[in-house]
Amino acid sequence: MKIVIVGGVAAGMSAATRLRRLSEDAEIVVLEAGDHVSYANCGLPYYAGGLIEDRDALLLQTPESLASRFRLDVRVRSRVTGVDAVAHKLTVRDGGTGDEYAETYDRLVLSPGARPVVPPADGIKRALVLRDVADADRLVAAIDGADDGAGARTAVVIGGGFVGLEVVENLVRRGLAVTLVELADQVLPPLDPELAVRVRDELASHGVDVRTSTQVSALTPTTAMLADAAGSRVDEVPADLVVAAVGVRPDTELAAMTGADLGPRGGVLVDEDLRTSVPDVFAVGDAAVKRDALAAPGEPDPFTLIPLANLANRHGRHVADVILGRTGMRPSIGTAVVGVFGLTAASVGRNEKRLRAEGRPYRAIHTHPSQHAGYYPGASPLALKLLVDPDTDLILGAQAVGKDGVDKRIDVLATSIAGGLTASDLADLELAYAPAYGSAKDPVNMLGYVADNLRTGDTRSVQWHELDALVRGGATLVDVRTPAEHARGTVELVVDGAPSPALNVPLDELRERARDEIPAGAPVVVHCQVGQRGHTAARLLTQLGYDVRNLDGGYLTWRDAARATERG
Repeated sequence: MKIVIVGGVAAGMSAATRLRRLSEDAEIVVLEAGDHVSYANCGLPYYAGGLIEDRDALLLQTPESLASRFRLDVRVRSRVTGVDAVAHKLTVRDGGTGDEYAETYDRLVLSPGARPVVPPADGIKRALVLRDVADADRLVAAIDGADDGAGARTAVVIGGGFVGLEVVENLVRRGLAVTLVELADQVLPPLDPELAVRVRDELASHGVDVRTSTQVSALTPTTAMLADAAGSRVDEVPADLVVAAVGVRPDTELAAMTGADLGPRGGVLVDEDLRTSVPDVFAVGDAAVKRDALAAPGEPDPFTLIPLANLANRHGRHVADVILGRTGMRPSIGTAVVGVFGLTAASVGRNEKRLRAEGRPYRAIHTHPSQHAGYYPGASPLALKLLVDPDTDLILGAQAVGKDGVDKRIDVLATSIAGGLTASDLADLELAYAPAYGSAKDPVNMLGYVADNLRTGDTRSVQWHELDALVRGGATLVDVRTPAEHARGTVELVVDGAPSPALNVPLDELRERARDEIPAGAPVVVHCQVGQRGHTAARLLTQLGYDVRNLDGGYLTWRDAARATERG
């Protein structure tokens, strides 16, 4: 069998090497349009920032090393310019000579990846992107001032997603003054606003000028013109260099040549075994749609686009198995993590914004535990959010932000989703514990305890965005923290044009004071700092006959959400 793979890097090279490990007899040809067939594209921002000093460390394999170890026929600077899917024949242009030649195949694997999105704006041609090694070389040259020797001192990064934030961090590391421009009303759109605001705070604390609900309308040789979402000009900022990190779009040019169908989200449509609509043609990696493990039952569009290296590698391995007669690949849940200076942010599955847009019922849970035992030196807080199906108790998504322990918790939650565990099951997970690594009740366990209390009805909760309507409807808001905590800041709403702060009745005095100070007959919402004391207060007041709800995530979640709304 002759297998031709168009495109290298993660998916293409994973497919090629897996094919060879399974079959010594297969003829395997890899055609790569660029200069490098195997490189660590996730490391490119850190090379530009100088954290990775050796450029060659990014180049994982060469055509020669792949030929020696795996007997692969790897051809760089070889662009496919035509496909005859009926005759199983490709037209290939040799970038070195300019000559074209025909290449036949028995099975064709399309692995072209995705192309950076560059937003429309006057002068946008001078914006750089960061997708491959050549892009990184251009960025480093611009930072160092290779053309004029002056070096860049200011930069504008367009896009506040994962890659954009990595670029921002590394430009700051190189000493540049950076403006981050994001059209959405928050950075890191995969997070919900009450968590994303913590990332914005971290950026600001390192001197980054964060502009949300803003776009670049034009570029001059040294500046960027900024406009609001409607296109009205708002500012002009210095920009010796500009990096467009808005996102990527599946590269479907090859698929169009074959006549393969595209999915509704723009990627190449494939079945569960990565077959396209064209016989003997497969598509993998960023160019192909992924089966969405969290799609609602009966969802007419059960696909998603997830341009991440781990999924690209999985696709490559899986397509090799399918070609050689094996099957079996899980749908995707979309797990991602990013470092932002001293902070880590991660997510898996759905966020609340998307669940609302889909019209799906959900239950949200916020907690703010320390990443390890609070008495052990170095304890730092986490902000965790869990999204749960209220009917099945299955986990729909999770988010985390903190200085340490974020990736560990998201990985546990991602594994729980893949394993079909319910949110309440998290309470019974036996996770590694010692004071330096976690708590006897791990933050993941605590999410499970809260989920179980809500599932059984032991506690009812209210979200930060539901609080205003409840209080306007006559509910009494009670802060059960200490007077000192209350004085430092409490939930305060505006009712009938006047500030209406929460009534302060400390938890330890609640039994004695409740009857005299908390009105009976009307709903009561209790809150503490993070929700734990609020749960105890809610249980107490419920047994005293009150109609009680606990403010989910407590004052900290409400405070972060309020700041996010103000900054929007």
